Amino acid sequence: MARFDTTRWSIVLQARHATPASAPALALLCGTYRPPVLAYIRRRGYAPDVAEDLTQAFFAQFIERAWHAGADQTRGRFRAYLLTAVKRFLIDRDIEANRIKRGGSVVFEEIGDTPTLDLAGDDTPDAAFDRDWAIAVVDAAMARLRAEAVRAGKLALFEHLAEFVAERPDESEYERLATALGMRRNTIAVAVHRMRARLRDLVREEIAQTALDHDHLADELRDLRDAFDGIVH
Repeated sequence: MARFDTTRWSIVLQARHATPASAPALALLCGTYRPPVLAYIRRRGYAPDVAEDLTQAFFAQFIERAWHAGADQTRGRFRAYLLTAVKRFLIDRDIEANRIKRGGSVVFEEIGDTPTLDLAGDDTPDAAFDRDWAIAVVDAAMARLRAEAVRAGKLALFEHLAEFVAERPDESEYERLATALGMRRNTIAVAVHRMRARLRDLVREEIAQTALDHDHLADELRDLRDAFDGIVH
């Protein structure tokens, strides 16, 4: 059962109050969702090094300026909140850049010029954000699945089977792996099935971390499936 009491939203809301645990929790939150923010900024056309700098600056300001203090979980999804924050950050950056060009301030460091799109594909910035958000969610779930394998003393088996969790192997792959590991083919197949089922549970739990309630959770799950359809196709 998904829980909505200890969520990504609760980390943001609790971080309004300076405590020993709030800063590391917020830093972890920012680290988890760095890829979609970077993808959005890159798709806006900024060069790779400039996009990296802007992403770093965004999360630094997110924490240092306590943007999370104005967050309101009743107004929607955390994903939408973060995307809006990125958009506002870039707008503010452009306003400041234009003010500097008009002589309103002294320039100590040039962040970057007018962005020039250099990415392949036709993703919109919002679609790139959603795609990498989906990848970040699955990566986080896989990291938790690996940690569970470590605690169970089954890391070696996990490392051999991890590649088959996202994509079902054919029969020859099962046979090859069974021979290599000295295990029965059916044992391998059952282990892969259990890992895949557990990964689905963990993905759901990760998404529940950014959902306000079960309706939001259902919406986020649907959007994640749509994002991965776009990746595959």
